[in-house]
Amino acid sequence: MISNILEKLKTGNITPEEYVEKTFERIKKVEEKVNAFVTLRNKEEVIKEVEEKVKSGGRLAGSLIAIKDAISTKGIRTTCSSLMLSDYVPPYDATVIEKLKKEGAVIIGKTNMDEFAMGSTTETSYFGPTRNPWDIDRTPGGSSGGSAAALAAGYVELALGSDTGGSIRAPAAFTATFGLKPSYGTVSRYGLIAYANSLEQIGPMAKNAEDLGILYSIISGEDWRDATTIKFSLEKEPYEIPVKGLRIGVLSDIMEMSDKVVKGSIENMINKFSSEGATIDYTKLGYAEYALPAYYIIAMSEASSNLARYDGVRYGFSKYNQGSWVEVYSKNRGEGFGKEVKRRILLGSFILSAGYYEQFYIRALKVRRLIKSNLDQLFSKYDVLLSPTMPILPPRLGEVINDPVKMYAMDINTVIANLSAIPALSMPAGFYNNLPIGVQMMGRYLSDSLLIGISIYMEKVTNLYDLTAPT
Repeated sequence: MISNILEKLKTGNITPEEYVEKTFERIKKVEEKVNAFVTLRNKEEVIKEVEEKVKSGGRLAGSLIAIKDAISTKGIRTTCSSLMLSDYVPPYDATVIEKLKKEGAVIIGKTNMDEFAMGSTTETSYFGPTRNPWDIDRTPGGSSGGSAAALAAGYVELALGSDTGGSIRAPAAFTATFGLKPSYGTVSRYGLIAYANSLEQIGPMAKNAEDLGILYSIISGEDWRDATTIKFSLEKEPYEIPVKGLRIGVLSDIMEMSDKVVKGSIENMINKFSSEGATIDYTKLGYAEYALPAYYIIAMSEASSNLARYDGVRYGFSKYNQGSWVEVYSKNRGEGFGKEVKRRILLGSFILSAGYYEQFYIRALKVRRLIKSNLDQLFSKYDVLLSPTMPILPPRLGEVINDPVKMYAMDINTVIANLSAIPALSMPAGFYNNLPIGVQMMGRYLSDSLLIGISIYMEKVTNLYDLTAPT
């Protein structure tokens, strides 16, 4: 737990140099196999900064944190794991980074991800795939796979990711870590390189629920620079919430779409909730089969608009400068973007084109509204909705990357929360053949602290926390 590290640093039981040296030794031993980082900071710089932060204090005074490479960090390269931004060094910090620095956190590096967060396996990265520390022949999930792998490999206790359709929760499930997709508007997106604005949120990732709560309490809150944030703040860190009397709705239509071994692990988790006094009821989301196509129509449409700014003229990859504007623009974008990013830009542009906008995009928005209405009805009966985080076990490298439909289908359980703006948390549910399985809890809007409090309680019941892969 991060509290143990903070106490040791404060009392001098471990020096900043020892703390950083131990971390870098672990990275040196494992990173060649895992590839969790795109950019790793200079060790001496990190030691110096940890020393300064321990002296100056703060809730995370001197603690190391890994940051997804889509979040702007002043003076530290931020690439979105793309050739298009491979040399980009932001002149400013994202709001969440400002908040972390204010509380004494020290960035150790920027983590690998699917290019522009477009993928579910962290295999579309220009810098090569990240591997799952629990089985290096498998993916850690995506797109925040580097952050999850850095936690599971034992590099750090805390990390930040971003979640557009499950990009925090999928890696958390596949690496036996914890991840929260916050309620939309509770965490500033200022400084997050955009993929799909109406869907994505920066969120905390950690090795246990208590640390997850601390991190969320620090990064959440209103920000005048992000008009989508709301007046929201936590007076104190989320605390343990016993589940006795909790009304849990198990989404049977989502369960049915999951592999047998995944369902078995989730049923065991349901039994644990029940034995602790929770009331269990099986229900259905409704419109579940329409959630995935609606999500991808909206996400790709927003992506095609957001990524239009990378033209190789104002900024971004700019290898070609001879010929007409169209030729230069096409060549730079054609080479600067990877295959999956280009696929989504093309599909998004098609969806938004004349004659198809109402047929696809407007219909997808209507489905989004129907799903939100169904969830509102369910939350009038249940405190929490429960399902598997991912419908399958971590896939092998190469297993889904060349089959886009198969890769998109992995997100069936997670996109619901993004479409409806509600919070969703993934925590470890168990293992099958040493491969992690995650359980997802979704709550009504602004019930983030409830989900964290439940997971703080349940991690002690399951004893599945602070896990490090034997890589």
